[in-house]
Amino acid sequence: MDKRTLLAVVLSVVVLMVYQNFFVKPPVKTAPAPTQQEASVSSQTTAQQAPPADPGKASAPAAIQTATTGRMPAAQAVTGDERDVIVETPLYRAVLTTRGAALKSFQLKQYKTAVANSEDIVDIFMRLIGQGKPKPEGGPKPIELVHVLEGMPRPLSVSFPDSTVNIPDDGFYEADGSLLDMTRGVEPHRLTFTHSYPGELRIDKTFTFHPDKYSFELEVRVHNLGAAPLNQSGGLTWYQYVDPNAPTDSYGHDGPVSYIAKSMDRPEVSKMEADKTLGPDVSWGGFESKYFIAAMIPQNPSLTSFRMTKDTNNLIAVGLKGPKNVIPPGQPGVFNYALYLGPKDYNILKAQNLGLENAIDFGDWLKWLAIPLLITLKFLYGYVGNYGIAIIILTILIKVIFWPLGNKSYKSMKEMQKLQPKMAALREKYKDDKTRLSQESMALYKTHKVNPLGGCLPMVVQIPVFFGLYKALLYAIELRHSPLFWWIQDLSAKDPYYITPIIMGGTMFIQQKMTPTGADPMQAKIMLFMPIIFTFMFLNFPSGLVIYWLFNNIISIGQQVYINKQPA
Repeated sequence: MDKRTLLAVVLSVVVLMVYQNFFVKPPVKTAPAPTQQEASVSSQTTAQQAPPADPGKASAPAAIQTATTGRMPAAQAVTGDERDVIVETPLYRAVLTTRGAALKSFQLKQYKTAVANSEDIVDIFMRLIGQGKPKPEGGPKPIELVHVLEGMPRPLSVSFPDSTVNIPDDGFYEADGSLLDMTRGVEPHRLTFTHSYPGELRIDKTFTFHPDKYSFELEVRVHNLGAAPLNQSGGLTWYQYVDPNAPTDSYGHDGPVSYIAKSMDRPEVSKMEADKTLGPDVSWGGFESKYFIAAMIPQNPSLTSFRMTKDTNNLIAVGLKGPKNVIPPGQPGVFNYALYLGPKDYNILKAQNLGLENAIDFGDWLKWLAIPLLITLKFLYGYVGNYGIAIIILTILIKVIFWPLGNKSYKSMKEMQKLQPKMAALREKYKDDKTRLSQESMALYKTHKVNPLGGCLPMVVQIPVFFGLYKALLYAIELRHSPLFWWIQDLSAKDPYYITPIIMGGTMFIQQKMTPTGADPMQAKIMLFMPIIFTFMFLNFPSGLVIYWLFNNIISIGQQVYINKQPA
């Protein structure tokens, strides 16, 4: 194989390796949050290992705690029995508790934890030899966004840091309903929780839910019933337990996330030590996984800060803190928030007009390619109804766009093949004079009007497209649990039986055999291993990306056969 072809292949591998190691985040050491059932099971162990100071409630991280100074003891607050309030919509099932008027559960009905019968060949083999994990009972369950252990504070707790009144965030509220069924109809509904200090103040937390949206609103009203002004600054906190022993997603981020001053911040949970405050100019902040996000959106970004902390029980607290307000006697202080709890769907997030679409980790360098490719993919899906078929069609379209460059490359290869006997003669003649060999080789190329780098250009041009599509397929929720056919039931995951990567390696081997060979035995050995190297690299790639590369190779083989059959 000639040097220009070797250069093209080696360059591709180098770029892929560099990108994988420097631009793709390594596996996050923190674990994804457990399911609600797992949290319940593990709560006993956690409680024994690290009991909170208060047996009834784990301590909230200090950065988010309510101030303890004030003129009114918390004991004067209304007490009562904790009960659940359920909100049902076509999109989700939310469970709120009257203790703190906080979120106890939020299940996404249209997204499941796994694909049915999604085991790969390794899982099957390990079970056959008695080493595999037992199959989960009950099948896939709806995605749960709330993950806290028993006794821990719950998400969407409202606090009032730096206030003149001590208002605990876990006081008992009175709810104006017990079930909000929005499975039929399109009108929004409101749910109000009331927490009172008789003669002093009253807090109203009013949620406004929409049956057709993952977003909803929260209004917090603090009514000053006393004779003196109140100094209050509202705080809204999302709590999330992270199990350090749970398996991790290789490239997904499970942890705090924020969009501040048009810049993303994604700290790794394993590296969180000291409390951290960011802002102002907080557009939104919250907690994310690879495909889902719980985002809190302040009313006044320029006056809001974002606070993060982690306690010894692996409880993460992320919260919004607004400015101080002076509430005159007889008047209410109002704190407004918007919330989004749902999938990282680009169209849905983009429609919020808050920069939430930046939560999809397309990368700063490649999103200009990844987003158009994703939009095109979704457009094609609208016609064929299968994302795997849409990927194949997109592959054909990309190949058509690069067809002229491909023809030029293969014609250059054909001309180079004709020069191989003369190149071999030059290598033999000047085998002891590398400088003269280089000069004579360039003279030969010039005489025959052949560009030795002509075959590299198409491959180099396609590398950004490959990486852009890599990002689109890796992080687009549309491909999560989306099937192609038969054994491929999740285009965002690896081929469970490694069939497509092996076939892809075979097509690379065919391409290698069709490419002009050189006299250098070292080059031949290197090229012999290239299909093997790429096959192993693609084993754990998303099957959608492997399908793209496979069909790209097949079309390239056909194009090269066509050019080679053309008369000289």
